[in-house]
Amino acid sequence: MNTNKLQKYILKIKESFLEESDENKKMLDIYFKYIEGEASEIDIQYANNQLTQILKSLGLGVLVALPFSPITIPYLIKKAEELGIDIIPNWYKKL
Repeated sequence: MNTNKLQKYILKIKESFLEESDENKKMLDIYFKYIEGEASEIDIQYANNQLTQILKSLGLGVLVALPFSPITIPYLIKKAEELGIDIIPNWYKKL
């Protein structure tokens, strides 16, 4: 892989993680507002969506640690698509 392409890819990943970090902070703020009774329904939907993205990321992270992950991950992604299940986090789709 070309060094310039690799650098661009790494920068995109970095930007995605920084964006996710800000969104995670916003999610936590919304949940704290919900506890205090100050969050709107739209805010709760946003926070729940962000939590879903986190869980998707964690799920892929666990899969990477498993033996034979280069074989199992593409298989699981294909099967999930066939069943209409979205297991890919949005930050990865943006790349």
